[in-house]
Amino acid sequence: MGELADFVTTEFAALADPEAALHMAAYMKSEMPFWGIKSPQRVPVLRAVVKGFPPTDGDAYRISVRELWDLPHREDKYAAIHYARAFKQHHTPAMLDLFEWMVRDGAWWDFVDDIASNLVGATWLRFREEVSPIMDAWITDDDMWIRRSAILGQLKHRDALDEARLFRYCRDQASDTEFFIRKAIGWALRQHAYVNPDGVRAFLDEMGDRLSGLSRREAAKHL
Repeated sequence: MGELADFVTTEFAALADPEAALHMAAYMKSEMPFWGIKSPQRVPVLRAVVKGFPPTDGDAYRISVRELWDLPHREDKYAAIHYARAFKQHHTPAMLDLFEWMVRDGAWWDFVDDIASNLVGATWLRFREEVSPIMDAWITDDDMWIRRSAILGQLKHRDALDEARLFRYCRDQASDTEFFIRKAIGWALRQHAYVNPDGVRAFLDEMGDRLSGLSRREAAKHL
């Protein structure tokens, strides 16, 4: 175990609550163990991690993220995502393979949504031309979590969002029966509706009943 992983393990072990861990695992339907540490309790540890273990370069960043991610508890992986988010200079197309690996390995909404909107999404926003073709490949991937990430990747782009691409992704995935794809379509459209409500209304009208009831309800919540 490296110094970073050892620090996080020691700090989290001191905060562990076995009873809370059982409830958290049940809520998340997770076979992966929890420490039982709620988010506010993790904050001082995560701040210390970012301050005490800054990566010297891209390789060190990649190694540190992997070191945390490979630890056995769910909060360890939350720490890996927090660490990855903290060093924005490394949110580059060269790191997309790392973020993709995290999505595939995490394969559940609590990991995937954070990675998609804050790591993939931040990279996409900064490097639109380089990342968009990669997202075009992701939206056709066999892995449902990769497709969900492509749909949610622009969740925080607001005025910079590529509307035509978002609508195309939603249109292409509209027939998917997976709950997490249908929910992602509705969520992405609902978020974009804050910026362009008329555009989202027109898209919903265009799609009609080709969109699932879940996607439509989510998209129209604030229209």
